[in-house]
Amino acid sequence: MLDNINLIKRIDCSDMLGVVENFPNQINEAASLAEDVNLDSSDFSNIIIGGMGGSGISGDITEIYFKDKSRIPVYVNKDYNLPSWVDKKTLVFVISYSGNTEESLGMLKHALNKKATIIGISSDGVLERLCYKNNLYHVKVPRGFQPRAALAYLLFPTLYILGEIFEVDLSHEIKDVIESTSVLKEKNKREIPSSENQAKQIASRLYNRIPQLYGWGIFSPVAKRWRTQLNENSKVIAREDILPECNHNDIVGWSYDKETARRFACVLFRDKGLEDISIGGRLDFLKNMFLEVAGDVIEI
Repeated sequence: MLDNINLIKRIDCSDMLGVVENFPNQINEAASLAEDVNLDSSDFSNIIIGGMGGSGISGDITEIYFKDKSRIPVYVNKDYNLPSWVDKKTLVFVISYSGNTEESLGMLKHALNKKATIIGISSDGVLERLCYKNNLYHVKVPRGFQPRAALAYLLFPTLYILGEIFEVDLSHEIKDVIESTSVLKEKNKREIPSSENQAKQIASRLYNRIPQLYGWGIFSPVAKRWRTQLNENSKVIAREDILPECNHNDIVGWSYDKETARRFACVLFRDKGLEDISIGGRLDFLKNMFLEVAGDVIEI
């Protein structure tokens, strides 16, 4: 089925696959979107990135990326209101692809009341209008996408702005991202047969199973992104958990409900170059446990 191009086109009527294949180009286009934003880190004591769903995942990625690079705390907020400690020394990113997400608009109004510095990111909508009305920074991204399909447009302006604030040179890493995603695109195009296509092979193994995804460190938002993409694009139940926390609770249920466990395909995100001895050991432990109880175990 996965090698039937016409069937893929009929099922993927919104061409989500085409949008994914265009991801490297989106990164290039996103580079210039935030050029007018000019801020100094000395003006802020903390930073909040607010957004929901497909718009909010950019905050999750940004938070973990700058965890070891920023001089001040970066937090993600996914609620109508902001924390009580927000004040005029807080920089608040309000991200909503449509510009009409009610939680994001609630954050914007709360940030205005707190006299925080605000950067709005949207394609249009009430968010854009409120930013202009209140003389706030606004980054306008291209229209015509599903929020989940606009990740590069929402993520990379945020990264560029914080890179400037924290004086972190992102150019080499972003170049690597463009090159690596371009290579992945070519290796996993719809025209590449399943026998040579890792994406199709993973999809086949997940089919008719419940995906359970395990992230850690920099892969924590990756697991969340996979889960939400499976939820929204594939219309399936999927779950995600994070190491090492999940080793203190999640593992218990697998041993006591083996019938249910067989319905799951457990996905472990691995990188031997980044795993320290503790995380590597815990991932190996999970792998060996799941090989005994789960329907399938996939290492990526």
